[in-house]
Amino acid sequence: MNTKQRTLLAFCLITSLFFLWGFAHNLDPILIPRLKRSFTLTTTQATLVDSAVFVAYFVMALPAGLLMKKLGYKVGIITGLILFAMGCFLFVPAANTQFYNFFLVALFVIACGLTILETAANPYATVLGNPETGAQRLNFAQSFNGLAAALAPVIGSRIILTKGHTDQELKTMTETARSIALAAEASTVKMPYILLGVVLLLIAFLFACIKLPAIASSGHVSGSKHVFHALRHRHLSWGVAAQFFYVGAQVSVFSLFLLYAPQSAGITEIKAADYLGACGIAFLIGRFAGTALMQKIKPPILLAWYAIASLLLCLVAIFGSGMVTVYAVIGICFFMSIMFPTIFALGIKSLGADTEYGSSLLIMSIVGGAILPRLFGYISDATGNIQYGYIVPFVCFVVIAIFGYKGHRVSIEKISTNPSPVI
Repeated sequence: MNTKQRTLLAFCLITSLFFLWGFAHNLDPILIPRLKRSFTLTTTQATLVDSAVFVAYFVMALPAGLLMKKLGYKVGIITGLILFAMGCFLFVPAANTQFYNFFLVALFVIACGLTILETAANPYATVLGNPETGAQRLNFAQSFNGLAAALAPVIGSRIILTKGHTDQELKTMTETARSIALAAEASTVKMPYILLGVVLLLIAFLFACIKLPAIASSGHVSGSKHVFHALRHRHLSWGVAAQFFYVGAQVSVFSLFLLYAPQSAGITEIKAADYLGACGIAFLIGRFAGTALMQKIKPPILLAWYAIASLLLCLVAIFGSGMVTVYAVIGICFFMSIMFPTIFALGIKSLGADTEYGSSLLIMSIVGGAILPRLFGYISDATGNIQYGYIVPFVCFVVIAIFGYKGHRVSIEKISTNPSPVI
């Protein structure tokens, strides 16, 4: 196998990682209503699914970067895949023992693997090949996240949500029979995660067998004193805040959709899962459309416009009724599509020697996905109306709009002249 063929194979395997972690993330919205029902949880308690996942990003962001620096990308990717697979297989004893906390531990382990994979795959896809086409390669690879967002809810709902009893049937059962029935429903989550775990181990084996092309270092001279020293860059501080609120908004919208849509529009969970797939398609189309628009409109301005459109649609999601609320949320997914990569790129701009630490801080800010959906759930439970939970994404988009208009501007007395990498 020549160098060109090896590079192509490596890129195909790297691209598969984007799809796989996108698929895992987009199974979470299917898990939430199933576990909420099986363990008789409040909406706030059900959002611990997201907390378990996104706390891992905060905990593992710096260790993942250190692992890559010490042992290389190949070891990092294989380690991430094995952790990912281990978490998937933990769903079997979790379902067998019927402990909600066991499910949360399994999700935390999965997310630890995902953190390592994302830390490795994003820069590796960028530099694997001609440097002039790095941005295009990364955008192409990231598009598979959108594909997974479209497919996972449709596939997962038909494996997990179609088996079970109606609420009326459960009411007629004895307490023992009802517990057995709900336990059987919770066990439906095992099969998709077992299959996913097997696929992950096969891909880890392929990575172990091939020789990954070496990549050049970014060429930065490390001069930052410590990770929080990077926050002297005002635009990075704004970027960390914007990313925190963005991820919180995205997780609130996607993960709670299967609880939101049946109440706001009166549709079934299966139908809601199909519309969640439509949200994924809108997200994918929005990413391509946003990339094209950035040729004409400056990224921070487009980011601000998209944030304003999203917060206006949040008002429809809060005060509307019927299918218009579902269409509003699909619209929000379209406008959210460019936010993560755009905030990331603007946040690390002109950081010089602080670039690596700045990147770690932006990854750590993903912890917003663990905190803000909990607030969404608390508002929903306190008011008895899940639509009011959209107050949380509304506030998030206000912060993002401010970042797009003024917070992104580079502001520091002394900025390193070292070039920043292309993200």
